[in-house]
Amino acid sequence: QEEQIELLKEEIRILKGLKKRPRFKPSGMEEHTAADEGQDEGKEDTRRPGSDQRHKTAELVIHEERIVAPSRRIPRGSRFKGYRDVVVQELKIQCHNTRYRLERWITPQGKSLCGELPPELAGYHFGPKLRSYILYQHHHCQVTQPLLHEQLREWGIDISTGAIDAILTSDHDAFHAEKDALLERGLGSARYVTVDDSGARHQGRNGYVTQIGNAFLAWFGSTFSKSRINFLTLLCAGQVCYRINEYALKYMGEQGL
Repeated sequence: QEEQIELLKEEIRILKGLKKRPRFKPSGMEEHTAADEGQDEGKEDTRRPGSDQRHKTAELVIHEERIVAPSRRIPRGSRFKGYRDVVVQELKIQCHNTRYRLERWITPQGKSLCGELPPELAGYHFGPKLRSYILYQHHHCQVTQPLLHEQLREWGIDISTGAIDAILTSDHDAFHAEKDALLERGLGSARYVTVDDSGARHQGRNGYVTQIGNAFLAWFGSTFSKSRINFLTLLCAGQVCYRINEYALKYMGEQGL
């Protein structure tokens, strides 16, 4: 019946002097889709409903367990049928202050003995987790120092803006050493590297960020120079490399060095 209706519409268009309606070939994708659907029709899905879903709480570490009894009175003669577990994830943020009482002793010889702080606390009034949190929030999450100070004060941390600035800007030799080691390891295993730099004003001077990398490595270094010597220095990954040969001696002689 639908074909007959379409034929009648075509005749009406011809009588009105209109162009024929264009005919399009059916898409090949529809044929394959229909064939696939036909193949699946005879198959019975034996999977248990929900079996393809990941158990979200199966691998979680449980820090606390609470047993909750029914709020209604349990009638006499009832049988205990076990538990229905419900796992709830929560975030616990609180201030944690530790007083280290370093023992002091005087030996019979008059020498003084005193306990020592753990190595990660030597010279600090703030623990490594708090310092790591400040660094992560500022550098990774782009949280400004005033917002960090406000947040920590609301949590009960007695810290000044100067102390936050010191944590963010000083005593980062370990991070620089790790960054240089990553560049050295990356260059040692790379078949090629690409280099690019970008300039910007910083503290009233022209600063430059140099990027060295490939498909598996992305390294950045900030300096105030864009020279070839600066690039070669960055490639040395923190190590000072010199080679004295006849070409170097000739160059130094020509330059009066």
